[in-house]
Amino acid sequence: MTVTESPNLAPPPTDLPAMEVSARLGRLRDRLDSAGCDALVVTELTNIRYLTGFTGSAAMVLVTATDAVFVTDGRYRDRSADEMAAAGVVADIRIVTGAADEAIAEAALDAGVGRLGLEADHVSWSAQQRWADQLLPDGDLVATTGVVEALRLVKDDGEVARIRSACAIADRALAQIRGRLLDGPTEAEFAAELDTAMRSEGAADVSFETIVASGPNGAKPHHTPSDRRIAPGDLVVIDFGALVDGYHSDMTRTVAVGDVGDERTRMLDVVLAAQDAGVHAVRAGVEAAEVDRACRSVIEDAGWGEAFLHSTGHGVGLDIHEEPRVGARSTATLDAGQVVTVEPGVYLTGLGGVRIEDTVLVTDDGCDRLTLAPKDPILA
Repeated sequence: MTVTESPNLAPPPTDLPAMEVSARLGRLRDRLDSAGCDALVVTELTNIRYLTGFTGSAAMVLVTATDAVFVTDGRYRDRSADEMAAAGVVADIRIVTGAADEAIAEAALDAGVGRLGLEADHVSWSAQQRWADQLLPDGDLVATTGVVEALRLVKDDGEVARIRSACAIADRALAQIRGRLLDGPTEAEFAAELDTAMRSEGAADVSFETIVASGPNGAKPHHTPSDRRIAPGDLVVIDFGALVDGYHSDMTRTVAVGDVGDERTRMLDVVLAAQDAGVHAVRAGVEAAEVDRACRSVIEDAGWGEAFLHSTGHGVGLDIHEEPRVGARSTATLDAGQVVTVEPGVYLTGLGGVRIEDTVLVTDDGCDRLTLAPKDPILA
């Protein structure tokens, strides 16, 4: 089992390979019968983007055994056609001024669909009732879960390249401004500078609201950056990511500003050891829960098991948090081509917190670490 990484913070690639978007509708059609339906209504915009390449904010797609009907409004008349053509996706694009679900229901009736699947995780109760009472009262509605998401688990080469690029941008941005912690900025100021640095390196946006948690605030895993000034003796938890062509990166580094004392230094050492154990546990065929156990056992042995307040990781892709989940209760088995995080932490109220996180690509014999920023915590 190997963990491969590079010591160099190379610039993000500018020529990203194409993704295999055109094949995805066919892969979805192959799953319809096992999902118990003859056609699927895709309403989750991230799933629509995955299947068609469309990046707008309003659309629905009906996928049958032979065709796809894409419905949007006039704002996206040209954009939808351009983006799907660029992705090589063949679909019947319908521009409507009324309700998109009515157009989808009409297409389903015209196609003679018997069992119509709805994305149960993304359809509200009222929407389901509308389908049952008004749009398709005589139809057979099927609640489906994770049909498209299952296709998204394993990334193609183009997807991995985009995630790798986002990780490289985040690496370089932190390297640019890490030294600013010695100047005593507020948490909010440092977060804003880090966001700006990621955009200047080529990020389309940040992956999520950047977390900068200093001193006692570090004990809050999802602290919102405040006006607290970073001071000597602080541990500073920095959790952030970049967005490239819809794909996310996710990384956490904890920095010690000067001498942080024996207890905080021990926290750093323990979490670093736990994270290293977790990364080395990642490989194809391993249960995700085993990766969690690898991290958690190190922290438990140090006496801080109850201070590890969250799961070890999650999948990363078009969503910042997606399957597979890497936690004690996860039933997933890792597969080559999946991208997950490994992010153990220890959080002690009043003392602070430490979290160290990498995004990694699962391989047959280990993993490829995509976030390469150094983990040496001392800044002096």
